[in-house]
Amino acid sequence: MPNSVREQILQAVTGLLTPVAATVGAQVRRSPPTGLTREQSPALLVFPESDTIAQRPNDRVERELVVRVVALARETGNDAPEVIADRLLVAAHLALLTDVNLGGLCLGIRELDCEWDVEDADATAAAIPSRYQIIYRTLAADLSIQG
Repeated sequence: MPNSVREQILQAVTGLLTPVAATVGAQVRRSPPTGLTREQSPALLVFPESDTIAQRPNDRVERELVVRVVALARETGNDAPEVIADRLLVAAHLALLTDVNLGGLCLGIRELDCEWDVEDADATAAAIPSRYQIIYRTLAADLSIQG
């Protein structure tokens, strides 16, 4: 059975962010069930938050998928964790908005917000979440076929 267009989009986002993260020695994790250890950072975390129906023209359904990308970093010798997380998020943002159609999977990507709220995981950790809305279409009767 084929994957839904939603799953294809999430895999494309993760795949797009993986080389970006690798260039700075980070990894990409999708919806990690537990917190990451010190050794697993820096990292980009990808969380699907919601998928809502925007319109239903004919036999098509326009959907809005909200994805949260979190840049997670811990202090290194020279840089504060906020600085490292910010650089990681800048690179992720650039990668996501360079191909706003994800190779034809979606109609567009737009940034919704960025909390810029450093979390107190420990004295030397920062997590900066940014949310993106991905608009795509499917057939009304089949979530695996683009509309």
